[in-house]
Amino acid sequence: MDELVVRTTVYADPKNVYEFLLDFPRYARYTEYLRDVRTAAGDGGPGTRYALTFAWWKLTYTAHSTVTDVEPPERIDWQITKDIDAGGCWRITPNGDSCEVALEVEFDPDSASPDALDLPRLVSFDWVLAKAVPLIRGEAERVVERAVRDLEGSTRDVDLDVYVDSERI
Repeated sequence: MDELVVRTTVYADPKNVYEFLLDFPRYARYTEYLRDVRTAAGDGGPGTRYALTFAWWKLTYTAHSTVTDVEPPERIDWQITKDIDAGGCWRITPNGDSCEVALEVEFDPDSASPDALDLPRLVSFDWVLAKAVPLIRGEAERVVERAVRDLEGSTRDVDLDVYVDSERI
């Protein structure tokens, strides 16, 4: 499994941060490649299912995820439910008048199903993975930075602490 963690300080109440992050459909505003998030079932708690439509290059793909556990106001766990072994969590750690927020993602690119995409002729699935996997880090950083902006109500330089345990990301 490859792992990516993006963390930063947010100057907001941890309970408000938790409620904000629980509203997953808003994430489509934060990324370059996530076009739409539809709630298939649920209210954000365990068992909530989402359909996430991504578009990159000439490809469009809908991933399906499920919220697997929550620990208000400190943690929201999720799992991708088809085509790839992937999951993660949002972790909120109170720290006085602020909190540390971390987006943690684990995934196995080698578990991705080649049948998940309708590829153009002469394009290999391995080529798509080699180009798409490195985009994950930038997307995670962008999501965290934009969430901080909305949570704090202003724009500032966000100091990100990024941990990556893979040369692919």
